[in-house]
Amino acid sequence: MTKRSPFKYFKTSPEIIRLAVMLYVRFPLSLRNVEDLLHERGIDVSHETIRFWWNRFGPMFASEIRRRRVQQLRAFSPWQWHVDEVFVKINGEQHYLWRAVDHEGEVLESVVTKRRNKRAALKMLRKLIRRYGQPEVLVTDRFAS
Repeated sequence: MTKRSPFKYFKTSPEIIRLAVMLYVRFPLSLRNVEDLLHERGIDVSHETIRFWWNRFGPMFASEIRRRRVQQLRAFSPWQWHVDEVFVKINGEQHYLWRAVDHEGEVLESVVTKRRNKRAALKMLRKLIRRYGQPEVLVTDRFAS
């Protein structure tokens, strides 16, 4: 089964959509500034159209960038995770927020559990390994779980 293009029913080419979203996200520009920049290049789109594209395609572009970044990091550098748990109160009840951060400071995963035990820690680690693969180094605070 072939994967359907997310740009299929749009009149504008994917390159222009990608350019507009990247201009808005990458540089500190307003939607109207991006509209003006595209207008100078002969592309006539509304700032509301750019906002719609950003809402629709922004998460897709972010996941592509994240996936490429993770592949590059795993290929060229020691893949290291820092895992820790923090006490948080949710609606007056004490819970535990488990977080995993890579060596560049990017948050890989965060999970909230009611218990602070081996089962909760393994649940988060399995989820991480399923998504990102095996790390070379795992740094913890030496908590027994």
